[in-house]
Amino acid sequence: MSGQTVPADFSGHMLDLDEDEDLEVFSKNTSLADGSPMPNSPSSMVNQYRLEDEEEQQDAHTKDIFITVDNPESHVTAIETFIMYRVLTKTTRGEFDSSEYEVRRRYQDFLWLRSRLEENHPTLIVHPLPEKFVMKGMVERFNDDFIETRRKALHRFLNKISEHPILSYSPHFKVFLTAQELTSHRKQGPGFLSRMGETVKAMANSVRGLRSRPEEFTVMQEYVEDFSNKIGSVDKVTQRIIKEQKEYLDELKQYTPTYTQWAESEEELADQLKGVASCVERCSKETEEHIHHLSEVLVPALHEYVLCAETVKAVMRRRDNIQADYEAKNEALASRKADQEALQEEVDGLADRLEQANNALKGDWSRWQDGMRSDLKSAFICSAEKNVEYYEKCLAVWESFLLSQRPEPREQRDFEDAS
Repeated sequence: MSGQTVPADFSGHMLDLDEDEDLEVFSKNTSLADGSPMPNSPSSMVNQYRLEDEEEQQDAHTKDIFITVDNPESHVTAIETFIMYRVLTKTTRGEFDSSEYEVRRRYQDFLWLRSRLEENHPTLIVHPLPEKFVMKGMVERFNDDFIETRRKALHRFLNKISEHPILSYSPHFKVFLTAQELTSHRKQGPGFLSRMGETVKAMANSVRGLRSRPEEFTVMQEYVEDFSNKIGSVDKVTQRIIKEQKEYLDELKQYTPTYTQWAESEEELADQLKGVASCVERCSKETEEHIHHLSEVLVPALHEYVLCAETVKAVMRRRDNIQADYEAKNEALASRKADQEALQEEVDGLADRLEQANNALKGDWSRWQDGMRSDLKSAFICSAEKNVEYYEKCLAVWESFLLSQRPEPREQRDFEDAS
């Protein structure tokens, strides 16, 4: 295992700076409609964007916790089958007893960590985990693609927490990264009845409603609702496009043998038919790669922020619940003369809690927006690069076929003389 790990981007690999030099589609002396010169290669534009992003991220903060989630192992017991992941941590923080840790964790352990972070910081935005159950389209629960998709999501979850200025200092996060066994720690959480009580209280508050939510939080809520609708639509449409492209690929793969068989019975067209068959076969491989990229890069990025939108909505509801508690107690204080002193203390405590909740959410809101925009921008740029690369390669395949069909100079002269 290498010493230092760098948090992976959505593509899961570093940008390849060595482009295919045999594709000259964009090296021609062309210009745009407004007369401005066309860039030598779209990929050079992508590289420029990525370098700028990397510089901004390096300037923004210096990481002191590096986490890798890898090496999934299947465990089968008489009761269940589950996957254990290795979690490697390297850190320079003084509160850790060592600079390196290696533990193994299952999905339930990640759920425990996230629930503890939400309980202790109800108005901070804790990055979502992948869904517990199999995503649509998965045939087997623990096939290789599913495990790898989940591993990447768990890796991102922990690195998002490690980059957070408050959550990364949580004692539960430290325990998760360092303790060999979590069983004793997992028993220390609130019981089922306690969680039910919080749920009932939240439902009561939602029915009662708020008297005066601050305008800035109403704006936040409207933004999240709009964002959720848009990112959800893009996610669904992207998955439909991938499904249609897979169907197109299946049809394309039937093309090659048909042209090849046809060439056997058409001597005069044999070379052309074999050439088309070869082109279709090569384009099929490029289409397969393109579909794989969309499935492994763009869809996870979009779906991650579908889940993020739901997380932020839940944070907004918890903030509203705190305000509803405060308003209810304040009304009780105004209507009751007896026990005013005790009620006043409770109201003051809720006022402080509400102020802390508001400040925590406002601070995390801008962090979340910056991270969301950076993540999605990276995913869109990477997808744009792959789209360009896909069409460049397919275009080059068909251009090579056209070049191969050009008559030789002598054949051209003979044709002109005959005419």
